[in-house]
Amino acid sequence: MSSKLATRLREGTQQAHSLAENAGFIQCFLKGAVEKSSYRQLLGNFYFVYTALESRMQAWPDHPCLSQLYFPELHRQESLAEDLAYFWGNQWLTEIHPSAATQRYVERIDEVAIADPILLVAHAYTRYLGDLSGGQILKKIARRGMNLKNGEGTAFYDFAEIEDTKAFKATYRQALNELPVNEAAILKIVDEANFAFKLNMALFQELEGNLVRALGQLLFNQLVHTHRPQRASWSPKLADTTTTLQPQD
Repeated sequence: MSSKLATRLREGTQQAHSLAENAGFIQCFLKGAVEKSSYRQLLGNFYFVYTALESRMQAWPDHPCLSQLYFPELHRQESLAEDLAYFWGNQWLTEIHPSAATQRYVERIDEVAIADPILLVAHAYTRYLGDLSGGQILKKIARRGMNLKNGEGTAFYDFAEIEDTKAFKATYRQALNELPVNEAAILKIVDEANFAFKLNMALFQELEGNLVRALGQLLFNQLVHTHRPQRASWSPKLADTTTTLQPQD
């Protein structure tokens, strides 16, 4: 049994994480280019992903590993529904549809939940710790870039039941380290986490077309290929930002 799963996940996914973080959509987001249509589409896609992940995690209450990583305070389905109602109105559930990349993501979650449920650990790690880390920076950028007031439209990034995100992340990593997994299981979980990063990157790549249409190809290229973050025209209050979206930060 290894007590280093959290470390192995961090070290074993660094390259995949870097690729996802450097996707054009995320690069533009980090530099303040937040376009409402793309943002609400991302939230819609995430609604399907988290609905699948959370329902599958709940289906294994007695699993020796999944039960140790079951933290209802992390669940995002309801907060995403709140954001979608803000952007789409009360009819939001009839307005959103899973994109092709979203459908593949959901299918993968469903597949591992049946064939090898311990791999859900990789999907929970990739999403939730990312939301608690870089997601908190994206929340601030989204609020500034779209001039959102009183937290409207960004409930997804708010964890009302977690008072201290840093302490909670330490608790979550400790839970990972205490899972009863052997070396073979660790290798499979790390491989699945890398695949989860690829699935996330596919979601971002799908949205780049919308963003290019909103920004124009020239500005999009400038934002993506400029290493030092810069302010976008509709986000004058956004200070230069350098950050990482690494889930274990």
